[in-house]
Amino acid sequence: MREPETSLMKIEVLAATTEQQPVLANLLELYAHDFSEFSDLKIGVDGRFGYEPLPLYWRESNRFPFLVRANGDLAGFVLVQQGSQVSGTGEIWDVAEFFVLRGYRRHRVGLRTAHDVWRMFTGPWEVRVTDKNLEARAFWQRAISEFTGVRAESALTKAAGQRWHVFSFFSNPRPSNSLDAGGISLSLNRKT
Repeated sequence: MREPETSLMKIEVLAATTEQQPVLANLLELYAHDFSEFSDLKIGVDGRFGYEPLPLYWRESNRFPFLVRANGDLAGFVLVQQGSQVSGTGEIWDVAEFFVLRGYRRHRVGLRTAHDVWRMFTGPWEVRVTDKNLEARAFWQRAISEFTGVRAESALTKAAGQRWHVFSFFSNPRPSNSLDAGGISLSLNRKT
């Protein structure tokens, strides 16, 4: 991978097609490897962590898989679902999983990607961060604060046997011409 050019980097958040499911599965392995530092993830006998819910992102209408590209190169993914993983409230949008390759971190790729996704799905949002991941908590606090214009604060809660910091905020509809500002390209077209 070449060094990312950050000043004019074009970020694309593209709906992942069923044909791209293996690409997403591969990226999820890198994500799980990173996340295993904070969680008790076990690697399978096949040498893979696996991600059992992945096929549901093409079968269930409340789930949305995205690939992220930076200057045309694969840079990460986002899995969005509607329905709170904390309270069970159906209308809340949830960042189920979010990953940016290490070479693209600290170049605003993650921040711009998060903002793009929040513009796609307006309404109430939750972002959960495991209590142990201080770096991610700082990232999400910064991303949400910049997006809303108000300092984001998290609430500590316990769900599924883990302690989570949950950020809750609202994404307001934006004029359609603002979606492509700053070299950003969005796509919600789903191909199955």
